[in-house]
Amino acid sequence: MMRPWIPLGVILLWALVALLAPALPLSPNSIDLPHILTPGSPDEWLGYDDLGRPVFDRLLVGARTSFLVAFAVVGVSLVIGSLLGTIGAYAGGWLDLVLVRVMDVFLAFPGILLAIALAGVMGPGIDNVVIALSVVSWVGYARLARAQVLSMKERDHVHAAVAIGTSPPRIIARHVLPLIGAPLIVEASFGMASVVIGEAGLSFLGLGVQPPTASWGSMIRDGTRYMLVAPHMVIAPGLALMGVVLSVNVLGDRLRDWLDVKNQPQNSFKSPLP
Repeated sequence: MMRPWIPLGVILLWALVALLAPALPLSPNSIDLPHILTPGSPDEWLGYDDLGRPVFDRLLVGARTSFLVAFAVVGVSLVIGSLLGTIGAYAGGWLDLVLVRVMDVFLAFPGILLAIALAGVMGPGIDNVVIALSVVSWVGYARLARAQVLSMKERDHVHAAVAIGTSPPRIIARHVLPLIGAPLIVEASFGMASVVIGEAGLSFLGLGVQPPTASWGSMIRDGTRYMLVAPHMVIAPGLALMGVVLSVNVLGDRLRDWLDVKNQPQNSFKSPLP
């Protein structure tokens, strides 16, 4: 079993590179024609691509692209999906029915195909990628929040808050949302891996980040034409993508186990009487 510090280290390295990339002395778009398709060397670890650009520098810039897209999409989807699911489940009635029907419509389409269609209609670009993936991703958080709130609003402490005249917004903010935060956080950790793959897939198809900006997906797309003569163009971004997605999934599994109340030690009741 993979030790937890390994995926945590990969995620921290990914975040550190993404945040420090603008301050690093990188030249991802610098063209050096004599080094076209040159493999790795002590001077340039990962070699050069088909235009003579350093693959290592472009890999670091691609890490920043995937990091920004992943956190933007997960943040927007988590907030919108959680609010809609919570409000619909707590209010019930026609509002909850409309929300469920809207979620059914979104779930009727494969997520990646819907994202491709939206990105194709809106046009390529990192902003449109964030919008397209957010439109696809909010449904999962809404379904999870709705299921949790339907169970939570029947708890005794919620009934007690209603009995003393607490307003619904205050009940949701103080007595419901704090208790459904753990499963939503776990869902967000798995959702981040899906968004990284989705961004790479859209960039691979030419619907994501546009040249000359680097993206792991576009780097893999450019390298597929030279796999026999320059496999490093595909191997480097492919391994980076696999490492980040695998680490996020493993860390999500560990986080789910840690937050699961079934795995928490139960404190035995001790009577205060002698």
